[in-house]
Amino acid sequence: MRALPLLLTAVTVLGARLASAEDAPRDHLSLLDRPHTIAELELGIIALPDAAISRANQGGATPIGTFGKGDATLQTGAHLLYRATRDWAFGAGVVFAPRPTSDPNFGGLSGLMRTHSRSYFFLGGEVRYFPVRSRWFEGWFGMTGGVVVVADRFTTEDSPRVPAIFGNSTQTVSTEGFAVGVQAGADYLVTDEWVIGLALRADQWILPSKSSQSFLPFSTASSCDPLNDCPTLAGSVRAIEIGVTVGYRIPL
Repeated sequence: MRALPLLLTAVTVLGARLASAEDAPRDHLSLLDRPHTIAELELGIIALPDAAISRANQGGATPIGTFGKGDATLQTGAHLLYRATRDWAFGAGVVFAPRPTSDPNFGGLSGLMRTHSRSYFFLGGEVRYFPVRSRWFEGWFGMTGGVVVVADRFTTEDSPRVPAIFGNSTQTVSTEGFAVGVQAGADYLVTDEWVIGLALRADQWILPSKSSQSFLPFSTASSCDPLNDCPTLAGSVRAIEIGVTVGYRIPL
């Protein structure tokens, strides 16, 4: 009879340990099982295969070289996603080119010695679907859509130095349009919170045509500068983006 209380105590302790062992994996996976937010930074390259800065300057300039016959440059961005379920996430992102490609020998229609550079800015929404999932790896694809702004900057190199009140030698011509595209990527979960990944996007930019610069409500009818240098991109433009991402999961 004395052994009965000891036996009951041993069974109780063993049952508690088994229960805690079963609950541990569920707690460990709870971040992916419940809604959470992902803050993500991106560093990569954007390439426009059919849109060079000029005929004499093709392939762009990136830290790893040139790409094709179009333009290519460094790209950075940030994304904020809401992971509603294990399968779906949606949110918004901003992408821009901090070091635009430049052509120091761009003459333009004015005949002056001018430097031309072109930068890109995208702001929009995105949705991702995760068909491949494991404990440490996820694969996804999705769609993006939003607004794209292309800024052409023209600088006259041999202009006289005058006080800023009289203007400056740089003129910026902006073109606004829409962008839609598809994307795919893969993520590796370093920890429950930190994740690194690779993202690939193919976008189609829809910009005003050269004959009509006013089909968008925020476009101007004539966006050429006083020296008659106009936007260098118009109509439908292809863009390809590839980047490395670092994300942080914020449990809700």
